Amino acid sequence: MTNQSSMFVLMGFSDDPDLQMLHSVMFLIVYITALMGNCLIIIAVATDHHLHGPMYFFLVNLSLLDICSISTTIPKSIVVSLTNNKGISFAGCVTQIFLMVMFVGGELALLTLMAYDRYVAICRPLHYMLIMNWNACIQMVAISFICNLIHAALETSVTFKLNFCGSNAIGQYFCDIPQLQKISCTDTKINQMLIFVAGFFLDSFIFIFIFVSYAYIFSTVMKMPKVKSRYKVFSTCTPHLTVFFLFMTTAVFSYMRPQSLSTPSVDLLSAVLYTTLPPILNPIIYSFRNKDLQKALIKMLKRKSIS
Repeated sequence: MTNQSSMFVLMGFSDDPDLQMLHSVMFLIVYITALMGNCLIIIAVATDHHLHGPMYFFLVNLSLLDICSISTTIPKSIVVSLTNNKGISFAGCVTQIFLMVMFVGGELALLTLMAYDRYVAICRPLHYMLIMNWNACIQMVAISFICNLIHAALETSVTFKLNFCGSNAIGQYFCDIPQLQKISCTDTKINQMLIFVAGFFLDSFIFIFIFVSYAYIFSTVMKMPKVKSRYKVFSTCTPHLTVFFLFMTTAVFSYMRPQSLSTPSVDLLSAVLYTTLPPILNPIIYSFRNKDLQKALIKMLKRKSIS
């Protein structure tokens, strides 16, 4: 097989028809749940003018990214299970790699912007509307999108400069960079080192940035005299921290764990965790802890039931 070949094979979870059917049903439920949860967040924010602020602007963009990321992998996997046609074209594989890198990077960037938004809102409230005005918010999202677009293009081009002259079977339910490196007949040590070094420095910077931001936030919160004010601040910060740690732990485990922990079953499990858990749990976490968002969702559902 060469780089000009037209087909890869997605091995997926099993060759047993019954297990394939079970997998397709479970993934369909996961996909519909993620779509419904994130669409409800988007509609609730769009229809409630009380939520037309920077924090919810970033949250809507996060929900859009969750919809896009889960739509990149799950529908194809469901089709593979239902039809038993495991082939994916070379162009399709390139597209999956490019989109996944872009959406995962975009989600990480948005979580960082949301931490900065909370820092400004709590630690510099008098300057909040000046710093986090609409132009600034749109520019930050646009810059993060452009940077992730460039990053995705570089990662994809570096990955597909490899030669695939042996097996074309990918031990995963979607095209994934570590799995493509495994089936390449080119030495991938440099590729692996680039991913590890870039991931280490980027993740370290983001982790330190968010840690320092929340250190200032919690320091400011503890100085508040009213318990009710503290609770309100914690109710807006806790969901973001939960989502961030959920996303980071699953993504880092998938891409930066040592080769000694890489087995087919572990690879599949880690991929399922970082591609499906964040899109499903993000809406639940935010709606469960955020009272304003809960009110908007209840109000929206009441209007729908009345109409």
